[in-house]
Amino acid sequence: MSGRATLATTVRVLRQLRRDRRTLALVFVVAPALLALFKAIFADQPQTFDRVGRPMIGLFPLIMMFLITSIAMLRERTSGTLERLLSLPLAKLDLLLGYALAFTVLAALQGAVTGAVGFGLLGVHARGAAGAVVLLAIVNALLGLALGLFLSAFATSEFQAVQFMPAVLMPQVLLAGLFVPRGRMPHALEVVSDALPVTYAYDALVKITADEVDRWFWLDLLVVAGSIALALLLGAATLRRRTD
Repeated sequence: MSGRATLATTVRVLRQLRRDRRTLALVFVVAPALLALFKAIFADQPQTFDRVGRPMIGLFPLIMMFLITSIAMLRERTSGTLERLLSLPLAKLDLLLGYALAFTVLAALQGAVTGAVGFGLLGVHARGAAGAVVLLAIVNALLGLALGLFLSAFATSEFQAVQFMPAVLMPQVLLAGLFVPRGRMPHALEVVSDALPVTYAYDALVKITADEVDRWFWLDLLVVAGSIALALLLGAATLRRRTD
């Protein structure tokens, strides 16, 4: 590994993102717009909006980073950029860490914008500090980008990369307890949810917004951090130079 190579990759990706206006619009406009839609849907049920809206502030960055990073890495392969980069003295892990750092910056900005809209303009209430929710949203975004980088290795087209979101990510969101508490799910589904990383990301969000930080909260964070590291290592192990 080389810190210099990682930093160079980070700078290159950030420059590409700065020129990609559609991606920037997707990151900074879609999440606040969806929160506003939730607000309109639950206009007569403010308690329901608070229950759903608070964790969604932290889950939107995860979902968006998963989608964007999986497509971005696929483009690197299909355009031949990845093959040229890996012909240089650049380790696969350097490349993935460079992407992770670049998208962490993007995730921090998205979390700040989404949090400002949710807690400021839309009036989402949380017992915990709003800043802590935004920080946790950034951690969840790291989970999303790590999963996206890993799963992009199994896609051969952007259409397939997009399909991973409903196939892999959305079931995790549904089983995390967002709409139905996990304790009310069939036992088999509850067992499956215990093995999914998004479950722990969601549980941490629920605890931080309810200001109930306990030892289980730190266990949730540990599982999420371990899942990020594992996904990045698997991504480095399965990364291909190009798409056949």
